Amino acid sequence: MRYDISLTIEYRYQSAATFGRHLLRLMPLNLPGEQRMISGLLESSPEPDERVDRVDFFGNACVELGHSAPHKTLVFRITARVERTKDGIVYNAPALLAALKGEVEAVRHLDADAPHHFTSLDRRIRPDPARAAYARAQIDPQGTVLDAVTAIGGALHRDMTFNPEATSVDTPPEEAFARRSGVCQDYSQIMIGALRDVGVPAGYVSGFLRTEPPPGQPRLEGADAMHAWVRAWCGQSVGWVEFDPTNNVFAGTDHVVVARGRDYSDVAPVKGILRAFGTPVTSQAVDMIPLG
Repeated sequence: MRYDISLTIEYRYQSAATFGRHLLRLMPLNLPGEQRMISGLLESSPEPDERVDRVDFFGNACVELGHSAPHKTLVFRITARVERTKDGIVYNAPALLAALKGEVEAVRHLDADAPHHFTSLDRRIRPDPARAAYARAQIDPQGTVLDAVTAIGGALHRDMTFNPEATSVDTPPEEAFARRSGVCQDYSQIMIGALRDVGVPAGYVSGFLRTEPPPGQPRLEGADAMHAWVRAWCGQSVGWVEFDPTNNVFAGTDHVVVARGRDYSDVAPVKGILRAFGTPVTSQAVDMIPLG
């Protein structure tokens, strides 16, 4: 499936910002066997005084922008044409959950996709006894890793309420879990923590979700903004699979990947520092047009 994707993120400041430096992860990735970025353009208004394009440890496309002239608005825009080919179907037999620890230990490298990077609770996804107990209650210890992924993801979809007003980008996952309410970022970080609680390496994916549902199908939540879902390592025969707990589906041709990492901190679409007064007003608009 091919898509034309456009994204606009706008910041309006109460007073002119006199300095800004931002790190952007907004452009879809080239992923052999999964998706191809046919063309893409990232623009900033006003134009930056400095720009550096690079790739981070996890293979994400990063753009560093520096603005030194006063500005009251800042707009980032991307346009991209992307072909997504991976269908989300698991063709090989996943590892048994009871055997996964040994399979992780058998991986003898620390490349970006090594499961070792995705096993520990960390600065953003902290220990949460309530979440760990919840995760253990959903799984069959004698089942496969894929069974655990679908059980935990399905349970979160069932038990949580999608509510954009319930949380902010800085809400800790344990708070969102206690409320059983949040957005795709919360669903994903809670699921990552729950999977790690039961020994499954798991990471965070940011991207876009198709905005037009297939005929007769319901509209998927999260389609009018950047979306988030989960990666889980299911053993050496399967490797990584991606699951969207917000919508209780495996990520497939409706999901376009922008960045992958351990948690939101690794893939935040916009990070930066700013010299300005007051809290900026932010808006975001996404259009994802299927081309067939």
